[in-house]
Amino acid sequence: MGCITKHYLNEYSVLGVWKIEEDLDNLLSMIILDPADKKKYKGFRSNSRKLEFLSVRALLAELLGKDARIVYNKNNKPFLKNGSHFISITHSQKLTAILLSTNEQVGIDLYIHWCAKEALYKICDKEGISIRNNITIEPFEVKDSGEIKGKVHTGKINESFDLFYTRYDNYAIVWTKKKIL
Repeated sequence: MGCITKHYLNEYSVLGVWKIEEDLDNLLSMIILDPADKKKYKGFRSNSRKLEFLSVRALLAELLGKDARIVYNKNNKPFLKNGSHFISITHSQKLTAILLSTNEQVGIDLYIHWCAKEALYKICDKEGISIRNNITIEPFEVKDSGEIKGKVHTGKINESFDLFYTRYDNYAIVWTKKKIL
């Protein structure tokens, strides 16, 4: 099926969602893997993990073009090789989602309450943060889409965030963004 939505959140940010219905050969034909991606791809044992990996690259190509490349820092946080956008990625067995922004840090995930925490974990670079102990989500009413309030509190960080969510089939996607000062 491929890209099922490309939602422009503002002039700087876009959210893309891919429904994974292709097989490995079909996804491989949609993208060009560089040597680092080929090595990583060959290291995956399960076909489901390979499908997730390829669907991320196919969605990224749909959003930014086939030359866009993902690299990872020491905490396995993804970045675009050319530095043009901040990126956050999430995937499950059936959906892949990418949130991109040219001027805001971003975080995204796929199940509402857990995802809200995971999105905050991702936007804060993961290092030194316990999802259980350092991230809180305020109570909220679950709807088809909405807003959630969350906080990250560690020795280094004490910030509040607005998170947003929307539901797709049996999934929900949660995202947040933060202006770079």
